[in-house]
This record gives sequence, C-alpha cells and structure tokens, in this order.
Amino acid sequence: MTDLSFQDGLRARIEGNLATFDRRPIDDAALRHAAVAIVIVDGAGGQAALLLTTRPAGLKRHGGQYALPGGKLDEGETAETAALRELEEELGLTLDGGRIIGKLDDYPTRSGFRVTPVVVWGGDAGAIRPDPDEVDQVYHIPLADLMSPDIPHLEPGPDDHPILSAPLATLGHQVFAPTAAMLYQFREVALMGRETRVAHYDQPAFAWK
Repeated sequence: MTDLSFQDGLRARIEGNLATFDRRPIDDAALRHAAVAIVIVDGAGGQAALLLTTRPAGLKRHGGQYALPGGKLDEGETAETAALRELEEELGLTLDGGRIIGKLDDYPTRSGFRVTPVVVWGGDAGAIRPDPDEVDQVYHIPLADLMSPDIPHLEPGPDDHPILSAPLATLGHQVFAPTAAMLYQFREVALMGRETRVAHYDQPAFAWK
C-alpha cells in the first residue's frame, strides 16, 4: 500500500515522479491558457489531502461545479505564477514558488481553455480564507480517495471519447472531467509513477460552458 501520510518522503516521491514525467503542453492559439493548483495539504490524522472547491451557483462559468483553485493567465504570467495568484485570491492561501513541485499535461476544455495543472506542496492549510464570490465550499480530499479502483469511471461520450469521472468517498458522489481527469492523472503520474494520458477524455455536457 502506498504511504500517503503527509511527510517529506511523500513530497520527494511526487517531485521525483513529476521531474521524470514527459509532460505534454498544448500549443493551440485558439485555446485560452489557464492554470489550476493541485494543492497537497496536511489532512486529518496526518494523512495527505488535496484542496477541492465548489463554485457558487450564480457564476456565469461552471457555477455549482467542483473545481480546483485556478483561472486564466493574466498578461505576462506563467502557469505557475497564475496558479499561486489564483490560490491566494480564491482561498487566501499565500505560497511562494518554492512550494511548486511540478506540472501535469495540459488539458483542453470544451469551454475553450488549455489548462495547466500545477502541483503545489501546501503544508498546513489552517490559514484558508475562501473568497465567497469565487468559492462556495472547500473540501479536503484525502489522497487515499484517489486510489479507489473505481477511478476512472468511464461513460460513452461523443466522437468515441469516453467521459471520465472520479467517485470520491469523502464527497459521496462523482467529480467529472476536466477536474476528474486532472485528479486521475495526478494519481497515476505523481503518486504511482505511471505515464498515463488524459487529454483524450471528454467532459459531460453540463461542463461545456
């Protein structure tokens, strides 16, 4: 069983796996560039967890949906700086570049973005102060949830691209791509050291806007 306790050995393993991963960016000017933060924190009982949010229902884009902290890049930003800025704006969590431990593949969304997942070692998340205009709730998802054999859950999708979701025990139901695709690749690459790709998985229709 993989040790998922929050300790330096876990950080070193994740950092090492990401360092040797042949990350695939997307070079498509038609897609706006965005970044999300996969933030690993000290969870209950000393077990590592990641931060997941729900967006307020009234938002024009992806209202009420599960999301990783993030957003589109500002002029002159890198994915890393954007992820840290969005993390501070959405959750009040201020972290420096030394906490960034790697990136995953870019993921193309139906809403017109190419999203870069940035993996961040968050530490003690007790200082979280969510912005109610951008975040409805914050969840601490134990990394152990990602190890479920029920992930990924695949359903038929358009153009022979399956729709991917991830049932998470802590939530009691499923999270769908794009968020689920990024979490699945995080498990495969960062935790398990596998070269698993996810950009071909599709999203349900409700996540297209």
